[in-house]
Amino acid sequence: MKLAFIGGGNMAQAMLSGLKTQQLVMSDITVVELDVNKHDGLQQQFSIKATSDLADTVACDAIVLAVKPQQLPDLTKTLAPLLTTQLIISIAAGIRLQDLSAWLNDYQIIVRTMPNTPAQIQAGITGLYAHPAVSKAQIAIADQILRAAGETIWVDSEEKLDAVTAISGSGPAYVFYFIEALQAAAQSLNLSESEAKKLSLATFKGASLLADVSETSVARLREQVTSKGGTTEQGLLSLENSKVKEAIKLAAELAYKRAKSLGDELGKMPSDSK
Repeated sequence: MKLAFIGGGNMAQAMLSGLKTQQLVMSDITVVELDVNKHDGLQQQFSIKATSDLADTVACDAIVLAVKPQQLPDLTKTLAPLLTTQLIISIAAGIRLQDLSAWLNDYQIIVRTMPNTPAQIQAGITGLYAHPAVSKAQIAIADQILRAAGETIWVDSEEKLDAVTAISGSGPAYVFYFIEALQAAAQSLNLSESEAKKLSLATFKGASLLADVSETSVARLREQVTSKGGTTEQGLLSLENSKVKEAIKLAAELAYKRAKSLGDELGKMPSDSK
C-alpha cells in the first residue's frame, strides 16, 4: 500500500508513529508538507519521503488530508485534477462529505473521520463514515490507517460524527478538567502537588482500565465503591446535589450543536473566499 499524508502536523505524526510500529514499509509513505524546514525532521524520524509537491500523491492508494479545515478549499483546487481512484481520508474536523466532494469536482471515494488527541500516544479513538462509493477493500485500508492512532468505530450515518465530536473529540478536555479539579481538591487537603497529580492520574487510569475490561456495567462498578454511609457516598451526594451529571450532558449537547453549526460554516468557505 502506497500512502500519502497532506500535512505533517501533530495528528499526521501520531498516525505515522503508529504505522511505524505496525512495521509498514515506511518508504512507501509520502508526506506533502509545505514547510520545507520540516522535511528533514520528518524523513529522519519516520523514514518517509517528504515533499512540497502534491503531484507526488498521484501514485498512492490512499491520501490522508491532515491539514486544518480552513486550508482545504485552496488545497482541493490543486488536488482534484490529480484524483483517479485514490481513497481520500479526511481528518479535518467539521468538513462534511458533500462539501469536500463538491470541492474535489464531485469526487466520491472519501472516508470522513473524527480522531481525538490521545492519538498522539496511539491511545485515541476515531469515528469513521464512508461515502457509499468507497469499496470494502478501501474501508479496510482506512481502518488500518486510523487504527495506527488507536481504536476505531464506524458509524452508519454521517450525522453521528457530530455526536462523536461531542463525546470523544471534545471528551478528553472534560476528562482533563475533572483531573484538574481532583488535583486541586487533593492539594486543598494538604497533599503535595506531586502527590495530588500521581493519585489523580492513577485513579483515572485504573478506573478506566477496570471499566474497559470488566463485564460489569459502570453504574454497578460505581455502586461497588459506594458503601452505605461511607466516604464515597458523601462525595457522590455532593456531585448529585451540584447536578454534575446534568452539566456533563449539557456540555455534550452544546458541543454537538456547535459541531453541526461549524459544519454549516465550514461548508460555505469556498464561496466566501471567491
